[in-house]
Amino acid sequence: MAEKIHSHIGKIIIAALILVITAGMIIRLNGVTRTELVNRTGQTFETGVVVEILQDNLQNDGTRVGQQTVVVHMTSGEKQGEDLVTTSNSGYLFGAPCEVGMKVVVMQSVSGDTVITTVYSIDRKEVIIGFAALYIAALCLVGGMKGLRGALGLIYTFGAIIYIYLPLVYLGYSPFWVSVFICVITTLVTMLLIGGFARKTICATLGTMAGVIIAGAAATVFSNMTGVTGWNVSDIESLMTLQQVNGIQVGGLLFSGLLISALGAVMDVAMSISSSMQELHDQNPSMSRLELMRAGMRVGRDMMGTDSNTLILAFAGGSLSMLVLDYAYDLPYLQIINSNNIGIAVMQGLSGSFGIVLSVPATVVMAAYIYKMEKKKKCLESIADDSV
Repeated sequence: MAEKIHSHIGKIIIAALILVITAGMIIRLNGVTRTELVNRTGQTFETGVVVEILQDNLQNDGTRVGQQTVVVHMTSGEKQGEDLVTTSNSGYLFGAPCEVGMKVVVMQSVSGDTVITTVYSIDRKEVIIGFAALYIAALCLVGGMKGLRGALGLIYTFGAIIYIYLPLVYLGYSPFWVSVFICVITTLVTMLLIGGFARKTICATLGTMAGVIIAGAAATVFSNMTGVTGWNVSDIESLMTLQQVNGIQVGGLLFSGLLISALGAVMDVAMSISSSMQELHDQNPSMSRLELMRAGMRVGRDMMGTDSNTLILAFAGGSLSMLVLDYAYDLPYLQIINSNNIGIAVMQGLSGSFGIVLSVPATVVMAAYIYKMEKKKKCLESIADDSV
């Protein structure tokens, strides 16, 4: 009984320590003053509701050309409560096809008595927050306490990326090593929440980190051999401004993003293998280390194909617009295969898959060693008690 109490106290202390360290880092890092890259004096984004359409841009064939002129009742900002006449573009990236009653975001510039406004987009925040809340509710409903812990791990991971990763990169730290750090702490917290303080958690965490490091190493080798680097991304011109102003290490962002994107799939493989091997060991403690490793590899082989497929399809799905354009323009094979965008997509998909595939034997070996090491320790203790 006393051992259980001490164990619970130890778990609480470790959890509290992690939370305190995380909170301290967030407070410390987010006190940084960011350099103003664009002068936004007097410009704000406010909410409003369309109450009247003065001039529509809807054509007889259903398309929209030019601008709408609408009246928006402002619900925030300096002009809150007032009705403003403004315009809405027909573009795909900015503006919105306004209808009466639609909630919109208005880009508002105020200078003295002069007010310049335009509709920026539909106000989507309620839908986005609602869908996120619905997902977390479904996760908790279907998964019970495990689902709740998974939701907490997801929230922690999101917070770590926003409030720790981004500030550290902004301050000029290496994006690659910052992402390694983020992967370590988020993996540790997520595994502890899902698996608790147990041997399978240790095995899954070590296996995850091995897979992420392998993915990073594979991407580095690919980069050195092909010349595809973080400087070949499409938005490099904007990123160069950040490098010149703040000293951000732009070249490492591509590989940093690869590690983070591969983390979830590798974590899934490592935890599944670790949990399965622990169950096998608990059901049949007499299994030798080699037998346990063979069983773990059989489980891993069933998983690596589907998880690698998932990761490659995720990157391919993100490149579909580019692939459709390449197909429509009937570009030559040599041009497509040697383009920077294709090279980056291939590097991300294959390097992440390397991490998944090779995390399987890494997790199996570490799990077999840790589980059988525990058994050997118990046997030695039993022999010592018998001799006494």
